[in-house]
Amino acid sequence: MPRRIAIVEDDAAIRANYAEALGRHGYDVSAYPGRREAMAALRARLPDLAIIDIGLGDEDEGGFALCRELRALSAQLPIVFLTARDSDFDVVSGLRLGADDYLTKGVSLPHLMARIGALFRRIDALAEAKPVEERIVRGALELDLKRFSAQWRSSAVELTLTEFWIVHSLVRHPGHVKNRDQLMRDAELVVDDATVTSHVKRVRAKFLAVDPAFDAIETVYGLGYRWRV
Repeated sequence: MPRRIAIVEDDAAIRANYAEALGRHGYDVSAYPGRREAMAALRARLPDLAIIDIGLGDEDEGGFALCRELRALSAQLPIVFLTARDSDFDVVSGLRLGADDYLTKGVSLPHLMARIGALFRRIDALAEAKPVEERIVRGALELDLKRFSAQWRSSAVELTLTEFWIVHSLVRHPGHVKNRDQLMRDAELVVDDATVTSHVKRVRAKFLAVDPAFDAIETVYGLGYRWRV
């Protein structure tokens, strides 16, 4: 079965071009001009990945609203922003809402395909994990690699795919420092240091929401991050 990708883009020509290009690469593509049309369809059946513009028709930040709505339906759905807006504020806002990646229009088609492929490889790698690694327990933390779910002190922590992979990278070797380059390689991210930092901050915030005393992720200044033993 081909992977299903939803594109939400208000420019008809751009929407058609991306849909055609993704279709040529073997994806089953559904394209929508706006947030309302997309949600009407996606509530009934989520895609395997969503590509969203920020400005959608008369909604200057419709893509941000759509990202929030999709995250409410699924913590693990890979979401990519593909937009002309390239300010640091917009990038950080998109990642804080739970997007897995943020690209600006003008990105080459091979680069876009590589980023999409990386997200799907993360899903496949977790799904194909060996039975001995289906479940990782580190003190109060429990990761289920089959369901992409995390629990802290028996409370669910809703992590995105990228956030889950970052936690997985850290807890595999507690006490070992992972620098940002290593986290990017483990999670198959191709982003700058600030973006990795934003992801880690969001992970911390989610754990703190269920346990205000959470301090398992330690920042080792100048080096990276580690999961406390």
